[in-house]
Amino acid sequence: MPELSTDHSSATLEGAHSHGGPRYVSSRADRPTSFDPADIPVPRGREEEWRFTPMKRFAPLFDLDAVRAATAAGEADAGASAVRLEADLPAGARLETVPRSDARIGTVGAPVDRTGVTAWNGSETATVLTLEAGSQPERAARLTVVGQDQGLTRPTAQHILVAAESGARGTVVLDHTGTAALTQGVEVTVADGAELTLVTVQGWEDDAVHASNHRVRVTGRGVLKHVVVSLGGDVRICPDLGFSGEGGHIDAYGVYFTDAGQHQEHRPYVAHTEPHCYSRVTYKGALQGEGAHAVWVGDCLIGQAARGTDTYELNRNLVLTEGAKADSVPNLEIENGNIEGAGHASATGRFDDLQLFYLRARGIPEAEARRLVVLGFFNEIVAEIGVGEVEERLMAAIEKELELTGLIEARKDQAPDIAPAAQ
Repeated sequence: MPELSTDHSSATLEGAHSHGGPRYVSSRADRPTSFDPADIPVPRGREEEWRFTPMKRFAPLFDLDAVRAATAAGEADAGASAVRLEADLPAGARLETVPRSDARIGTVGAPVDRTGVTAWNGSETATVLTLEAGSQPERAARLTVVGQDQGLTRPTAQHILVAAESGARGTVVLDHTGTAALTQGVEVTVADGAELTLVTVQGWEDDAVHASNHRVRVTGRGVLKHVVVSLGGDVRICPDLGFSGEGGHIDAYGVYFTDAGQHQEHRPYVAHTEPHCYSRVTYKGALQGEGAHAVWVGDCLIGQAARGTDTYELNRNLVLTEGAKADSVPNLEIENGNIEGAGHASATGRFDDLQLFYLRARGIPEAEARRLVVLGFFNEIVAEIGVGEVEERLMAAIEKELELTGLIEARKDQAPDIAPAAQ
């Protein structure tokens, strides 16, 4: 039977700290964060932040010396790069490569774990994508990270800043394909009066390893829709979402499909430290195959100054076959009782035979009924993405995964190739 996690402990033992030795922290807000790798040493796997993660698989992303060497070689010689970056930009979007010392870089917050601090110190440059003030691009700006490290011998760092200036309204898609061992920092700034949709797609090949720290700041009445789609590779995505000023709005959505032997871990954290801000976190995932492991740890802090907060977080996992496991841990910390509302929920369950029976009793063939149940499970979130090409690719990928396990049959009207659109 699938596992439903009920671990909501309020105190956790963190690993080595900058002052030497372990320490207890009362909440995720108290994690050590730093730009200095000495403050966040290599984890041992027993720390709360790492207890679900396959350490051997992610270990190359802890090695700062190896990451620095591989990244420097790629920056000096494109032929030695483990990843390359492709861009497709509409009018109103601007792309730059800047030194890490650029005043815009590193302003949102410090890295939150070892892979994050390795990403920060592993590269001397950063990519900046800006939606210019007042612009409303007619189509999405797209950055594609293409992995070209078949042997996973060159663990690489990358830093990206996505900035929506005042009055800008647009969509940015950050796509990942190919094979690489990549540790990544993604900073996101949304100015007062801006509206940004950021979609990150982990469409890696199966052997890829990817860790990413998303550090987000929404200023004033800025609006952010943050979407994480994980389909391939072993991934660990840690979005830290925060506000600066009163009246910000964040919708955070996640969709993942975890295959046999695959590890997909998502750790969204929303820090309500300002008055009258709104957030919704909704992640849904399906798992299939022996050794498939999905982890969702959702945390929300309502600070003492965050009066009028309205927040809710939700995680749902659908286990399609035996041998798959989901860990779902929601946490809510409230320091201010003067709020509009706050709550959380999580559930993990198997395929709903009652729904299947209901559809079959009405003359729908079993294969089509199974398809409708699974796609219906995801549809709530997919419909909220708001980027047609991403929605179509995601639903096609889900159907393809279901076909591979024999849970549904291939549809005659479905295109056989679901590779990412050409850039």
